[in-house]
Amino acid sequence: MAPNTNLAATVYGPNDLRLEERPIPEPTFNEVVVEVDSCGICGTDIHFLKDGGFGAQRLIKPIVLGHESAGVVRKVGSSVTHLKVGDRVAIEPAAGCRTCDLCKVGKYNICLDGKHCTTQKHDGNCSNYYAQYADCCFKMPDNMTMEEGALLEPLAVAVYAGRRAQITLGSKVVIFGAGPIGLVCLIAARAMGATRTVILDLEHAKHRLEVAKKLGVTGVIGIRKEDTEDQLVQKIHEVLGGPADRVLECSGSQPGMRIAIRATRNAGRICLVGLGNKDVELPMVDAISREIEITTAMRYNHDYPAALEIVASGYVDVKPLVSHHFDLKDVHEAFRVASAGEGIKIMIHLTPRDTNNPVKFSN
Repeated sequence: MAPNTNLAATVYGPNDLRLEERPIPEPTFNEVVVEVDSCGICGTDIHFLKDGGFGAQRLIKPIVLGHESAGVVRKVGSSVTHLKVGDRVAIEPAAGCRTCDLCKVGKYNICLDGKHCTTQKHDGNCSNYYAQYADCCFKMPDNMTMEEGALLEPLAVAVYAGRRAQITLGSKVVIFGAGPIGLVCLIAARAMGATRTVILDLEHAKHRLEVAKKLGVTGVIGIRKEDTEDQLVQKIHEVLGGPADRVLECSGSQPGMRIAIRATRNAGRICLVGLGNKDVELPMVDAISREIEITTAMRYNHDYPAALEIVASGYVDVKPLVSHHFDLKDVHEAFRVASAGEGIKIMIHLTPRDTNNPVKFSN
């Protein structure tokens, strides 16, 4: 039975997270209201909770966290024809304004007036109910779980990053950072044809590097404090059998960006995915003299259909990324675990479950 209240995980300030009741939304003509079933915790959610925001996105009012969600359509706007009540959908949480010059050339992901959640102006969807444009809700086949639907959001980020990096059949790919985004980038890179892959993270992140091994990475490198740039470049080349063709930098760190440039072949391509250091010092003369292309990726750009297809078809398996499960009532503990980096992907379940067939929960 659908809940008759709309509880939402709302942040009021640094380390001030409240589970509060909000009105159940009504759909406009082109929206649907989704009863959210599962919602993953993202690093941007943690930044809003711990630091009051990230980059230019600062907390200016209480906002609902969460943007990696899937659920069931409960109400349908008057102009919506492709979805009906009861459909199971994955929610793309980023939509453009539809009228600006960026939207008109297909760059809705960086539209300045778009509905992107969670941002300082728009609530997220870690709540029982959420209204979203119907064309941003993608119907899932029966064989897909709600958790897989929620994981389409980070996977879409990875698909977009892989396209921006131009990963193709036979590519040798380096991934910096074995967090959730780095790991889905590994999944996407292999799906796009990368044949040799290496992922790097700090040595103490052994649990993440072990997950990378299970996902089929060619080799992992645990970074030690005493490792020099030269040593790490050499280790990368040893795993790949030479310089990298493509790099996905998911850590947002200056060392990662510097080593990315040095480890890439002439005319290689680097995509900066992670948000980290505000200012960095890079070996740009080296990059320019060897014509290394450096690009960036923000959110995704019509990548949900591809992400959904590769999961629904069984071509990739994202389920191993989920390490912890929590009920909505335990949202504070869920964010504590996520903030401490104790797992990979922390999943919050908002819909009451069948107690005769319970989901296995771990803390």
